[in-house]
Amino acid sequence: MLRFTAVGDVAPDRDDPATIFTHVRDRLTKADIGYCQLEVNLTTRGQRLPQARHTMRGKPEIADALVATGLEVVSFAGNHTMDWGAEGMLDTLANLDRAGAMRMGAGANIEEARKPVIVERNGVTLGFLAVNSILPQNYWAEENKPGCAPMRGHTVYEQIEHDQPGTPARIHTFPHREDLAALTASVAALRAKVDAVIVSHHAGIHFVPAVVPDYQRDVARAVIDAGADMVLGCHAHILKGMEFYRGRPIVHSLANFALDLKMDEAHAKSKGFREIQKLNPDWIPDFTSNYNFPPDSAMSITVEASFDKSGLVDFALVPVWIDRSADPRFVAPDDPRFDKILTYLRDITEEARFATDYTADGDLIRPSARC
Repeated sequence: MLRFTAVGDVAPDRDDPATIFTHVRDRLTKADIGYCQLEVNLTTRGQRLPQARHTMRGKPEIADALVATGLEVVSFAGNHTMDWGAEGMLDTLANLDRAGAMRMGAGANIEEARKPVIVERNGVTLGFLAVNSILPQNYWAEENKPGCAPMRGHTVYEQIEHDQPGTPARIHTFPHREDLAALTASVAALRAKVDAVIVSHHAGIHFVPAVVPDYQRDVARAVIDAGADMVLGCHAHILKGMEFYRGRPIVHSLANFALDLKMDEAHAKSKGFREIQKLNPDWIPDFTSNYNFPPDSAMSITVEASFDKSGLVDFALVPVWIDRSADPRFVAPDDPRFDKILTYLRDITEEARFATDYTADGDLIRPSARC
């Protein structure tokens, strides 16, 4: 039996990055292997690209902190992959390699970016792939260009009332055909070599509660049809509902896990921040806080799952609360915040029209497909 854990986005920004994991490390290291999504370049070099939005340079020691916390499988397929150019990205990959992490989703070319991670523990072999749909221009890898593994999406705006100019449009999204074909082919090829496949998908609409775009749903179902056993979504910075397809779990957003985000008054008044802030009207900056995200971002989860040679045999969620210190903490079942996270999951899942139920089971939340 192999015990697996997964957390969401990580990007410590403090003197000692390892301290952000103080309250969660003991539980996470009990798993045989852990996964996370890295949201920052681990570099002291590079020129910030003009299309980068909020970004920072992360300390190389972050890589060591991840491995020491049991988060050895690291996706770097995201919208920050190329924030500091090729130098910053390649430094990040080198630092992950130096620390002993198994990284995926980015590389010096498209072949490397699409390369899977294969892990064998306790006689069970897991395969991992990571792709990114949140793509500033030129952040994706090509045959002779560094970047991340792309899973691009198309957006179409349909005018509903053609005789009423200026009325809201219906929004349709679709997966990029060639990217999806490459991803499903990778899943099928990997599935032939391992006992189970896990796909990390950096996707979705950040900060907006409940909404899961069609392209994200389509990609998740396509990779399960190709042989994936679990899909893990990241990027949204808040929880989203989850669903089961063909009996396999799709976690559309793991939300934040270990991020510092400090903010000064100048940034809070910037045009870029004010545009993003509109996505969640409850978002009020706190200049004394290490964690400047909307109130919904205080709630998070980790996945705890078990695999054997036949595949996935157990799956549960552990509620996590992130306060203004930015340090994640697991929530005990007698803590009122446990029920708050459980209720939130039920509400956003219902709003997204996923047929999923959630049941409290000790310190776990167990999702199940509604009959």
